[in-house]
Amino acid sequence: MYILIKNKINGIEIMKDLRFFVTMMNKRTLFILSFVAAVLSSCSINKNIMFQTDTEYEFKKPDLDSTNKEYKLAPFDYITINLFTGNGAMILEYTTSGIDRLPNYGGFDLYYILNEEGIVNLPVIGPTKLSGLSIPEAQKYLESKFVNYNYPFCLVRVLNRRVLVFTGEGSLGSVVPLANQNISVIEAIALGGGIRERGNASKVKIIRKKNGVDEVYRLNLSTIDGIESAKMVVQAGDIIYVEPVPQLTNEFVKDIAPLVSLISSSLILLFIVTN
Repeated sequence: MYILIKNKINGIEIMKDLRFFVTMMNKRTLFILSFVAAVLSSCSINKNIMFQTDTEYEFKKPDLDSTNKEYKLAPFDYITINLFTGNGAMILEYTTSGIDRLPNYGGFDLYYILNEEGIVNLPVIGPTKLSGLSIPEAQKYLESKFVNYNYPFCLVRVLNRRVLVFTGEGSLGSVVPLANQNISVIEAIALGGGIRERGNASKVKIIRKKNGVDEVYRLNLSTIDGIESAKMVVQAGDIIYVEPVPQLTNEFVKDIAPLVSLISSSLILLFIVTN
């Protein structure tokens, strides 16, 4: 009888020790996994911030002498060509007649994309190189080519002149068409919606491809001293990026919320099992 009681007590003690060991191992394992998961989840914080540069990165000096530079047609530009006869007399008739739409008085619209060499294939005159010409130069050149068409009057428009503007909400941005010449950085930002609440006005980056190489300019628009650099004229294809202010606390809480829920559920389950 004594032996049976002793064996039963020893068995209870062994089960208690085993349960305690398993509990400690589970808690230790759970702690390690939780720590690793927290570290891994924190690595996703502010991953929507683009175009980051280190502290030693050398930015280009803003080009403030471009206010009088005319846009030059370039390869892959998408253009329209309106050709009228009689030195454009139809345009005057249209503007003075009060009609809603310009009638086609023998004129025609051409929609073309310049190829990689800046050449378009036009009716009658054939392949014509327009890249490197300003819009007025291209119009004069085409008028000289269509000189047999009763005093031609030509209008050229570039449809794909645009910039990308990211106004400080992480990776959210918009495509801003350049309808006018000499649009400044501050005007392009305004067209894109202005600098948002999260945007850092002291870190505005302009990324521009020049001679096949990306050049990066950084402007400080947080003070009135930056008004001169804000007048920098944008060019087609520019990327205007307002760097967002990092939101460490908000994004950390957002990232670890599912993890906290998982840990809480695991601890409750572990408590039920061990008790």
